[in-house]
Amino acid sequence: MKVVVTGVQGQLGYDLAKQLVAGNHEVFATGRNELDITDEVAVHAFIEEVKPDAIIHSAAYTNVDKAEEDEETAYKVNALGAKYLAQAAAKVGAKLVYVSTDYVFNGTATEPYEPEQETDPLGVYGKTKLAGEEFVQQSLNEFFIVRTAWVYGINGHNFVKTMLRLGEERGEVGVVADQVGSPTYTVDLAAFIIELVQSEKYGIYHASNEGVCSWYEFAEEIFKQAGMNVKVNPLTTDQFPRPAARPSYSVLSKKKNVEQGLTPLRDWKEALSAYLVELNG
Repeated sequence: MKVVVTGVQGQLGYDLAKQLVAGNHEVFATGRNELDITDEVAVHAFIEEVKPDAIIHSAAYTNVDKAEEDEETAYKVNALGAKYLAQAAAKVGAKLVYVSTDYVFNGTATEPYEPEQETDPLGVYGKTKLAGEEFVQQSLNEFFIVRTAWVYGINGHNFVKTMLRLGEERGEVGVVADQVGSPTYTVDLAAFIIELVQSEKYGIYHASNEGVCSWYEFAEEIFKQAGMNVKVNPLTTDQFPRPAARPSYSVLSKKKNVEQGLTPLRDWKEALSAYLVELNG
């Protein structure tokens, strides 16, 4: 397959490109320097020149707090970028995977969110990602939308790296205990997306590692597996105010993946342990 990957400097884009290359696919890995996804003319010209079989769109404006004060940029990247890529995909007959987020939900649920459940984003990041989803659906009859949550990988900043650094520096950390979700290792997420894009099983999917925890429990497990003696103090969301509201419940249902015969992502603790090995490699 000839595949364009956007956001190759990001955690997911990096692993997508790496795995696609390992699978002998022809990969056009793009970052901001290679392709400005907010430039409609540039997007169309690039996709028409490459004529890919598939586009995996993982580039995003992911700074949730900054998005609150810079809505214009977040919208250009998350919504218009998806629109231009979807329209270009339609023109050349390429499959498109749009990577979305748990932030399209308000987080008030008490059981895992199904892909077809009603969306209700709390802030700018979620709203702009949802707008991207809507543009994809308007532009293409067949598409893949993959929502994920709590992502971490080797390339870039993430919660695991932050905890390891703070644990080392301070020996004690405070972590929010009233937000619940499923951590997602980009190696596993990339494998899921690559399997999906090679199928004809179009639609909206949820993908995260199996199991559920709070950020506090995630931190505890990180230190336990890393063999570090760090005191973790549970905080409430109110004790740790941030510009953007976070969904308190981000658990995504993967029932559809099983029904479609797709390979499930492994348990989050197992994934974390593989990541720590990769980090120390």
